[in-house]
Amino acid sequence: MSRPTVLLGMSGGVDSSVAALLLTRQGFEVHGVTLQVWEHENGEVAASKRWEERGCCKVGIARYVAKQLNIPHELVDSRAEFRTAVIDDFVSAYANGTTPNPCVRCNERVKLRQLIELADSKGISFVATGHYAHVDRIGEHLSLMKGADVRKDQSYFLYRLQASWLNRLLFPVGQMQKTDVWREAATLGLPEEEMKESQEICFVSHGDYRTFLQEQPDLQSTPGHFVDETGTTLGTHEGIPFYTPGQRRGLGIATGQRLYVQRVQPATNTVVLGPEEHLLSCSCIVKDLNILDPRLLAAPSRVDCKVRYATPPSSATTIPQSAGRMIVQFSTPQRALSPGQSAVFYDGDRVLGGGIIETIESTTSLTPLPPSS
Repeated sequence: MSRPTVLLGMSGGVDSSVAALLLTRQGFEVHGVTLQVWEHENGEVAASKRWEERGCCKVGIARYVAKQLNIPHELVDSRAEFRTAVIDDFVSAYANGTTPNPCVRCNERVKLRQLIELADSKGISFVATGHYAHVDRIGEHLSLMKGADVRKDQSYFLYRLQASWLNRLLFPVGQMQKTDVWREAATLGLPEEEMKESQEICFVSHGDYRTFLQEQPDLQSTPGHFVDETGTTLGTHEGIPFYTPGQRRGLGIATGQRLYVQRVQPATNTVVLGPEEHLLSCSCIVKDLNILDPRLLAAPSRVDCKVRYATPPSSATTIPQSAGRMIVQFSTPQRALSPGQSAVFYDGDRVLGGGIIETIESTTSLTPLPPSS
């Protein structure tokens, strides 16, 4: 009897390495693939580091794990797709005054999509990654679920996957705690000093994102005015790509009170500053929807909504609109909502879908909804 075959995305990180171990233990015929999305192959860099290349894909470790487990491994050059779908989108978003989430776009447009397409070309039914999430059957339908380790859950980054992929996706570490993953990694003899996890954007390897933007030749950025909420000029800014809602540092403005970026206005090339309490918003409009539960499109729904990966969800009501948009009204005002970021909807641990924040309403515009009972 032939074993089921799975195509596994292997970044060279601890999670995908342990995923490979678990899948082979479960009896799968595993084909490992590393999508090289950043940094060129470089002999000098390879010589300077025993295990890994620069960037997010530690190819040396992925190859080592594949050899240890006796599974095939291939390197697929995805740099062109990554440049177009993720980096160009990242730069364009900041240039237009919005705050992108490149990990969301990468999973949607590059990593998961390319793994599915590659599996199709090889006649492989299943695709696996090392994400902390899992797929479960709720009633008659498969659903994307949060990872069991609440500190590592990555479902926020996966909400844009296609519902038709769910019956093919495997997340072997999704129902594990990170401590147990590390314990399994020890059996592979992985070099602990090389397995440290970066919290940075994979292609922003030096400094912060502003330094990366300054190095981009296509970025259009012109100094303009900081203004208060009445339109009074307060000073000069370096260009709207370098400011995001909630930012306080690096403004260079002395007014006797702490000021925060409230919003950026590309049309007038201005950055609006104000006090911290004015960062609160009770409603936003979300566009570019990817809805996994179609009931959200039929009527207003109570949901839990995450507006950032690192913040807990808040109770909210979604109200479907025309033209592929949705109003989200929060029971508790949210701080520094940012156009361009993702609002992801949950029912407990189940991902219902989400979309990209387009506009926000201040707490003075709408009355917050009462908390759900």
